[in-house]
Amino acid sequence: MKAISLTSTIFIALALSLSSSIPSRAASLAKSLEQEVSALRPLGSEGLQQFLKAHDKELKASLPPKMLRDALDQLCKQRDCYASRLYWYTDLDQAKAAAAASGKPILSLRLLGQLDQDLSCANSRFFRVALYPNAQVSKLLRDRFILHWQSVRPVPKVTIDFGDGRKLERTLTGNSIHYVLDTEGRPIDAIPGLYGPQAFLNQLQQSEKAAKTARSKIGFLRDTYLTQYHRNRLNAIQAEWSAQLAQLGLKMPSRLVRLSRSSVDTSPRADIAGTIAISKMAVENPIVSATLNQNALAQITDQVTWEKLAQRYTQEARLDARSVRLIQTKQTATEAFAPPRSIPGMVRSFESAMALDTVRNEYMLHSQVYQWLLKDSKTSNLDALNDKVYKELFLTPKTDPWLGLLPSDSYSAIDQDGISKN
Repeated sequence: MKAISLTSTIFIALALSLSSSIPSRAASLAKSLEQEVSALRPLGSEGLQQFLKAHDKELKASLPPKMLRDALDQLCKQRDCYASRLYWYTDLDQAKAAAAASGKPILSLRLLGQLDQDLSCANSRFFRVALYPNAQVSKLLRDRFILHWQSVRPVPKVTIDFGDGRKLERTLTGNSIHYVLDTEGRPIDAIPGLYGPQAFLNQLQQSEKAAKTARSKIGFLRDTYLTQYHRNRLNAIQAEWSAQLAQLGLKMPSRLVRLSRSSVDTSPRADIAGTIAISKMAVENPIVSATLNQNALAQITDQVTWEKLAQRYTQEARLDARSVRLIQTKQTATEAFAPPRSIPGMVRSFESAMALDTVRNEYMLHSQVYQWLLKDSKTSNLDALNDKVYKELFLTPKTDPWLGLLPSDSYSAIDQDGISKN
């Protein structure tokens, strides 16, 4: 009995020793990764490549260890960087310095929230799944652009408490836009909202070529070239719109959509702003509609026409294997809390929404940006252009601190309108 008791005592002591060392080893590894990221982040994309090489074996797993994924996100400044392997600057001056040294144009993303956080605005989350991990897109971005992102403002979040321990967290309103800039940070082009992967790739290739041509010219010749480029792009969009409607046997509508509102009009509402992005709307509308207690959203143009046009962009909105794998990984984690859903069905629905977003963004939003670039000299300034985009294109002006979620003519019957401030 004594031998057994002694053996048991030794076994328990050993087990306790091993279990207590696990947190210690985890803390040591976390500290090591933190130091590695701190040392490599200032080195730019070269630092990222060093990290990827050092952890190649672990990163080959379908889902690398969480500690490694988190470290990589901090190094890249992008959530799910293990899938995209893209390095992002968050300081525009640093991005411009890297662009000047490399001769590459800058792709500058503006978004609500932070790109390295899970709950950034919906479109930026879709970029991280559909665009950045895409094999062709990620290669083009890595090889031929300097990447930068900047938050326009925090993203509104809502938590729905079902009262039984279950909670659902989502973001509301907000849109995102990619700007293609020259090495000095001046706008060459803009890609508003979500495009399908192939359509996004086409836009990048086209704008990169324009940026390179503009870089070879100076002064008046540069300005003249960009004016002609923007005019040609606007004409091409309008011609393609007319041709596609004719091929479908559809009449040209009197207008595509009224995006901007009169300066004497009330502030844009979140439910109207939400209709601009279809993919984002699919996630947010159930919450926005319920939150604002609105009836079904009014169509801003003929939906049947848009859907017919979107069918022509089906191939440009296909997700590649890497994006589908990322969706599967995320969905597998969700199944611990909610019933499993059909991945193929989810992918098809997402692709359809992207195709619709692609056609609407190109014909309505992109064409408007080109008109501004042609007519408004202030749009040569990135900040002025971005303010205009968020005010008149995305209907979320910075002058409205509530982002359309607190209409002046609504009544909630809640004390203090439910408003609080920490």
